[in-house]
Amino acid sequence: MMTVTNTRSNWTVITLGTAALMAAILAALLLSAPQKDSAIDWFAPMTPGGWMAWTLPVALFFWTIACLLVTFTLLAIRYPETPRVGILRIETTRGDRLFISLLGSAFLCLGWLFFFGAPLWGALILCLVYAAAVFRWV
Repeated sequence: MMTVTNTRSNWTVITLGTAALMAAILAALLLSAPQKDSAIDWFAPMTPGGWMAWTLPVALFFWTIACLLVTFTLLAIRYPETPRVGILRIETTRGDRLFISLLGSAFLCLGWLFFFGAPLWGALILCLVYAAAVFRWV
């Protein structure tokens, strides 16, 4: 007969371990960034001759997306939620709202580039306001 033991997860250790892993990956990215005159060359390729423009901003963008996905996965495991119906009249969870925020932010940034060009600091502020609204009302 198989017995099931009730084990309690130590969420503090899991959270700190995950944060340490994310910080270590960020440190590795920053240490592997190309240098020019003793400073980070933000727009030099990280893989010279590669098929994609892997610059430090691109790597940081994907690192941020990965951190968001890991964080939301841990939140979903630790604090399960029931879907809610917002102003779109569809059931959404935290993950759905994150996806809607990221997709909308991509279109906001493309629109910003079309109308105003670079830099994208204004678009970033607009995207953060949009994401806050999505998480609040969608």
